[in-house]
Amino acid sequence: MAILARLFITFKPMKKIIRPFVIVVSLLWVFNAYAQKRITEGTISYDIVVNTGNTNPSIADMFNGATSIVYLKGFQTRFERVSSLGVESTIVDGKTGNVTVLKEYGEQKYMITMTPENWKDANKKYEGIVFKYENEYKDIAGYKCQKAIGTMKDGTTITVYFTKDLVANNREFEYAYKSLPGLAMEYETIIGSLKVTYTVSKVNFAIIPATKFELPKTGFRIMTYEESNNAGKSN
Repeated sequence: MAILARLFITFKPMKKIIRPFVIVVSLLWVFNAYAQKRITEGTISYDIVVNTGNTNPSIADMFNGATSIVYLKGFQTRFERVSSLGVESTIVDGKTGNVTVLKEYGEQKYMITMTPENWKDANKKYEGIVFKYENEYKDIAGYKCQKAIGTMKDGTTITVYFTKDLVANNREFEYAYKSLPGLAMEYETIIGSLKVTYTVSKVNFAIIPATKFELPKTGFRIMTYEESNNAGKSN
């Protein structure tokens, strides 16, 4: 009985300690969840810069000054890149996983349809990417961003700055960075032979019309993912 009495006395103050501890942990979880704003609708605007040192500066000049905008509405996304070459748009249907790429170069207009499997194949080089988080930060568009180095399976590395303050509903438009605990605000990518840096200039939470995600019914040559790949090989 004496042992039971001592256990009871010991347990009673522990209950007083555990209860506040659980409350504090719960509040921290709620605070973190609240602190990270989920982008359900709005736009993310990027500035594009081509790194110098390219052997063909005329091609680099075509991309310098180009802009990109991601339109978000629920689980729908549209990623648009506008340059002197033309306009390329990638529309991702978050419900079906289907992806449509629109390429408009003057009078040449192509619509490339992709299944979820095609989309995964197009981004297969990013599968299994591992990020190492650096103790380096900078402000981008008013958000605190942390540096991370991603290493792909082939050993190639990419640098990204991301913020934990924002996350998008549908992250397929940032395929390489969707495993990060937040939104990629500055990152490197390869377009042809060019190394290009995308940097967020503005995040806007305005309402986006549903028509932005509708596919054109005429004026485009429709191609499958496989056909577009074969066309690229024949050129």
